[in-house]
Amino acid sequence: MASNYVFTDTQHLPELERLRTIEQVFDPLSHRQLQATEIAPNWQCLEVGAGAGSITHWMAAVVGQHGKVTAIDVDTRFLANIKLSNVEVIEADIRHFEVNASFDLVHARYVLIHLPDFQVALSRMIDLLKPGGWLVIEEPDFSAARAIAGKETACQSVNCVNRAIWQMFTDRGMDYALGVKLPAICQQLGLQQLSVENDAPLSQGGSGVAKVMRMSTEQLAQKYIATGEASHQDIEQYCQFAEDPHTWAIYYSTIGISAKKVT
Repeated sequence: MASNYVFTDTQHLPELERLRTIEQVFDPLSHRQLQATEIAPNWQCLEVGAGAGSITHWMAAVVGQHGKVTAIDVDTRFLANIKLSNVEVIEADIRHFEVNASFDLVHARYVLIHLPDFQVALSRMIDLLKPGGWLVIEEPDFSAARAIAGKETACQSVNCVNRAIWQMFTDRGMDYALGVKLPAICQQLGLQQLSVENDAPLSQGGSGVAKVMRMSTEQLAQKYIATGEASHQDIEQYCQFAEDPHTWAIYYSTIGISAKKVT
């Protein structure tokens, strides 16, 4: 995944700030979906793409000392300070992750979108589940993105950057609309008790989602410009738009899926 992940070469502190902002904005939704599985003490959990570690900490508190959370990421630089006895941090790619264990719950947020061969990762997650275990996945759908309200020139730049995001993913062999397709994919893979949430907030400039996208755009500006769909001026306008409380946009939709492995 390291060769595909668009944030691999980002600077340490800006990337940590971006990940922590994602946690602040999206952890409540993740908690709700994880709680719906009835996660309980003694469970064995796998967190894929653990990022800055907030969900790992949360699950560790729920499963208690007799449970365990295994947190894996291709880049564990932000997990080094986790010193919990019921947490194991492993630097690994889920597509090649080998472990002599199976799990009651596997969770991933914003992981599969970065993988051209996401099917390999998804199948591996399912393989690692115990019979009756729960898979909870949250992935974005960037096809939902569009400027709603703001100055016309700024809205045009926002839509140019949106096209650049779509093109960047396409050029890398990834699906920018993966999230919206995952429920059907999980159904085809035989998962049961499928539950789906579609969170597509209409976000004001300066709000949490807008801040996340501004941070991402600042870090990925050169990759967006390289697509030919957006200019330096578009990037600047996009970031200003995302900070302006008088603007409104849908930046993307998050599709949350929980499903049970029967056998």
